[in-house]
Amino acid sequence: MPNEPAELDNVFRALADGTRRRVLHRLSVGRATVSELAQPFDMALPSFVQHLRVLEDAGLIRSEKRGRVRTCEIVADALEPAEAWIGAQRSYWAERLDALQAYVERGGHPHAPPTPQEVANEVGKEDAGQSDEGS
Repeated sequence: MPNEPAELDNVFRALADGTRRRVLHRLSVGRATVSELAQPFDMALPSFVQHLRVLEDAGLIRSEKRGRVRTCEIVADALEPAEAWIGAQRSYWAERLDALQAYVERGGHPHAPPTPQEVANEVGKEDAGQSDEGS
């Protein structure tokens, strides 16, 4: 799993191109030769192979050569780091937007008393904590 920011950048860079996303979509249903993958695209084979190299360098696909035929397959868990990063960003921004909403509902006064919804949420959290302790 990529822990380095550069490795995560490589995954997003690879996903930034529509051709590469289409290749990943095709490989999600099973292995394919380079010729099979290149067939639907209107580009020279060397140009297409560069797309495959970007995907392979990002760890999203792997390839194997047998004789004169190169076959590619998707790396099943390669997108997990990107999914985790996106999930963390989603949580962070959801919390920030909730705080902004509460601030606006208080009329822009950070020290105003909590809204009824905030009180209900806190009571709900406390109740959930008590029910966990009793289990």
